[in-house]
Amino acid sequence: MKCPICGSSEVRVLKSKETSSRSKKINDYLLKCKECDHVFKDRVTQSKPIPCRLIVSENEKSTKTTVDLYPDEKLKIGDVLLIDKGQVKINSIENKEKRVNSELVSEIKTIWASSLEIPARLGLSIDFHGKVKSYKLDINRDFEINTNDIIKIENFILKVHIIKTENKKITSGSAKADVIKRIYTKTINLKTYDYDLTDNIVKIKSDDI
Repeated sequence: MKCPICGSSEVRVLKSKETSSRSKKINDYLLKCKECDHVFKDRVTQSKPIPCRLIVSENEKSTKTTVDLYPDEKLKIGDVLLIDKGQVKINSIENKEKRVNSELVSEIKTIWASSLEIPARLGLSIDFHGKVKSYKLDINRDFEINTNDIIKIENFILKVHIIKTENKKITSGSAKADVIKRIYTKTINLKTYDYDLTDNIVKIKSDDI
C-alpha cells in the first residue's frame, strides 16, 4: 500500500475492516502516510482457497483426496503440489469438458498426480536378438542413467542403448530416473559393470514389446 500523494509505502493503519464472501476476503483500510501525513483509504482483496478433487497415484495404488487451492491460480501438467502426504507431480488435468494441459483452479474438475515421495518406477527391456525380457525397477528419483552405461541385472551384463523419457527417446546422453519411462538394453560379453540394479527389481515378466 502506497500513498497516492508522495508514493511512500511507510504508512500507519488508522482503521481496518474485514468482510468475507464464499470466495473472497476483503480488507478495507484507513491509512495515514508517515512522510506527508496524507490520510487515504485502500482495499485489499484476497481469494479464498477452494477444495479441488485430487487423485494421487503411488504406482498400482491410487488415493482420492482434495487439496485447497486458490481459484485464480493456473495449474499445468508437470507442476508440483504440496499435500499432507508430501509432494505430488501433476500428470493430468480435467476441466468440466475435457482433459487439458493447463487450467484455472476454478475451472478444474479433477487433478491426477503421482507421488514424489516414493522411488521412481521404470521399465527395463533386454533385447536378446529379437526376444525381449522386461523388468520393472524402483529407483531413487535423482539417480542418473546414461546411454552406454554398463549395468548388471541378475546374471546379465547389459549396455544401455536407448532411454525413453516422458517426452522423448535419448540415444546419446542421460536422464534422471524421475522422468524415465523405460531403458532399452542389449547383453554384452563383459564381466565388469558400472552398477547393479538387481536389488531394484519389482517384478519380472516376459513379453514382446
